[in-house]
Amino acid sequence: MFNKILIANRGEIAVRIIRAARELGVGTVAIYSTADRDALHVHFADEAICVGPARSTESYLNMNNILSAAVATGAQAIHPGFGFLSENSKFAHLCEEMNIKFIGPSAKVMDMMGDKINARAEMIKAGVPVTPGSEGEVHTTDEAVKIAEEIGYPIILKASAGGGGKGIRKVNTVEELVPAFEAAQAEAQAAFGNGAMFIERMIFPARHIEVQILGDSHGNVIHLGERDCSLQRNNQKVLEESPSVAIGHTLRNEITSAAVKAAQHVSYENAGTIEFLLDESSGKFYFMEMNTRVQVEHPVTEFVSGVDIVKEQIRVANGNELSVKQEDVTFSGHAIECRINAENPKFNFAPSPGKITNLFLPGGGVGLRVDSAMYSGYTIPPYYDSMIAKVIVHGENRFEALMKMQRALLEFDVEGVTTNVDFQLELISDPHVVAGDYDTSFLGNVFLPEYQKED
Repeated sequence: MFNKILIANRGEIAVRIIRAARELGVGTVAIYSTADRDALHVHFADEAICVGPARSTESYLNMNNILSAAVATGAQAIHPGFGFLSENSKFAHLCEEMNIKFIGPSAKVMDMMGDKINARAEMIKAGVPVTPGSEGEVHTTDEAVKIAEEIGYPIILKASAGGGGKGIRKVNTVEELVPAFEAAQAEAQAAFGNGAMFIERMIFPARHIEVQILGDSHGNVIHLGERDCSLQRNNQKVLEESPSVAIGHTLRNEITSAAVKAAQHVSYENAGTIEFLLDESSGKFYFMEMNTRVQVEHPVTEFVSGVDIVKEQIRVANGNELSVKQEDVTFSGHAIECRINAENPKFNFAPSPGKITNLFLPGGGVGLRVDSAMYSGYTIPPYYDSMIAKVIVHGENRFEALMKMQRALLEFDVEGVTTNVDFQLELISDPHVVAGDYDTSFLGNVFLPEYQKED
């Protein structure tokens, strides 16, 4: 096993990785920006090293500084977490060149599956269903108009190199296409340095279903079931649960088998997620994209499967076989995760950085977990993502999980900054959500208009 790994991230995911490594007997190195000098992950790690100023581009995205930190501290591997450099194939390649193990897939596989156009082509080869769409990159509005006419409206524009909801536009008519294409392309260029787009027929409304997979270097690939991530705002997930109430036994077997087939086709190693759109009216599902990293919502899968995904990542990167085979994986109960952000839902979810003057995190009972890097007296910096915690619950059934989440959110108390705790409490208590009657259109078209009326 590795003696020491460096965590190229911050916040709750850095703390999560440090905890998993410590339980495996592996030493840890935290990196931090000048704005994160007092962050929890810095205190928790065995060693910590500053990699630059507050701006992400000069610290958490600074490949040279991060690799230098790994060399200086003798770290044998780097865990990228999610976001930042976690899906950057150049960084993975540089790690390979420097004989530092990147805890994730190879740069080659990342290029293959991280680029949406390449991933789509590979899935067609693998026999995994994909939505009708463009066969390659789209660079001009003239190309976009022609392709849209061929596949039919409504369509969705996506940045080829995109992620995090950037460079995405929904288009219902030809009149909307040109301004939407230009806006999405400009956003993609600014966010990823790549303005290449592609076009798909829009499956909307739909269920957003993702399947957690794990692979090792010995040819083993397994799935850990599915998560329903349909409750989204601006293509950003808000709440996730497992299993999905929209999927029965037969469809579950079909969609998880497709995910395993997809991962086997590219000889995938480490943790990854295959994301699908499910058209409930027809029962058909379509490959959307693959995330070649650990997901924010991985804890719901850990609760229902009993498999520690982060530990498996470290073991696999070390060259070990997966600790479980598919026949060993059993699923139990129901799990739900709510993302807690420092933001004000009543003011268009404006970020709310600042000092936490008092903090009480929910606890007690079986099946409740809070992943966070907050503490009383900590100052949330304004430079990074607004997510400050995740509340995850597990119950024998969905009703018990819902009640446990309501109880946990009622106990959650943060003073000094505004959070979305009350918003999440209203969402988890909504009759549609309680009934499992929602899709990707629900939050934006049904829940939010009513929520924002309340003042």
